[in-house]
Amino acid sequence: MCAMRAAVLQHAGEPLAVIDAADPDAGPGELVLRVEACGICGSDLHLAQTYSLPGLVLGHEFCGTVAAIGPGVEGWEEGDRAAGLPLATCGRCVACLSGRPRKCERAAMIGIERPGAYAEYVALPAASAHRLPSTLEPAHGALVEPLAVALHAIRRAGFEPGEDALVLGGGPVGLAVALWLRALGAREVLVSDPVASRRALAEQVGASATVDPAASDVASAFVALAGTSAGLVIECVGVPGLLQHAVDVAAVDARVVIAGVCMAPDPLTPLTAMMKELDLRFAYYYTEADFRATIDHLDRERIDPLPLVTDEVDLEEAPDRFEALKHPTDECKVLITP
Repeated sequence: MCAMRAAVLQHAGEPLAVIDAADPDAGPGELVLRVEACGICGSDLHLAQTYSLPGLVLGHEFCGTVAAIGPGVEGWEEGDRAAGLPLATCGRCVACLSGRPRKCERAAMIGIERPGAYAEYVALPAASAHRLPSTLEPAHGALVEPLAVALHAIRRAGFEPGEDALVLGGGPVGLAVALWLRALGAREVLVSDPVASRRALAEQVGASATVDPAASDVASAFVALAGTSAGLVIECVGVPGLLQHAVDVAAVDARVVIAGVCMAPDPLTPLTAMMKELDLRFAYYYTEADFRATIDHLDRERIDPLPLVTDEVDLEEAPDRFEALKHPTDECKVLITP
């Protein structure tokens, strides 16, 4: 390996540029993967609009085959397949040893603080590589990371089989949450989203029903479906106003989980949450157990996330598709397949 193609961020707000870049080396304790597939995430789109990080290779939802093995790495061979948990950590602190890598104080995000997988190759710590069964497609591997995000949100909710749930937002995270809820034994799942194509996809992957919040009262729609108010609300949008909305539509004594990443101030009237005695929780990233469980469910065919993939593009097409995704679209998850 000596040179590869990569789609890089030049300046905030500008299109990605596909360039020749130096191949990554497998340093001590690291692997280099030949990228099979990498998802375009909404956080990538926001990052590219907001921050000027010249030369950054984005991409943190990826899988690939082992192309190089660094010193000190055992248990891997060239050609093995892996999904990347996109965090480089110290591996020694309490957070790392307890399987919570995002809470490591030295955690560096692959695709933000380290080069990511909008490229032919990507380097990552061997400890962050999770073996993929040969039966899984590249699309499955690229979906492990966003599926783990959704599973973590559900686990943060303390979900139990037989419960009803209200999911606010039918984007990739909200749809993945609906998919998991159905697979894990939810009774009724209502997804709220103003976009018709997202509502249709939500029903395809597991929602019992959907509602357009611009046309109908969400709380009433949930009662009509489940026969009771929403005791579990998972917010997956991340725009100002949704925190209050989640509190407003929740039942008395409900659990409200915030999985949407809001980057702006979001006003909340605490009295409403207080009077209902809501349990308000936030979910961020995932644990190693979430990652392993996701791969296991995929391998056992307990979940089918492939309907979430609405297109695949190669590296040369990636800049145009990336720009298109910055605007309203019917797409869900677009994969780059170098």
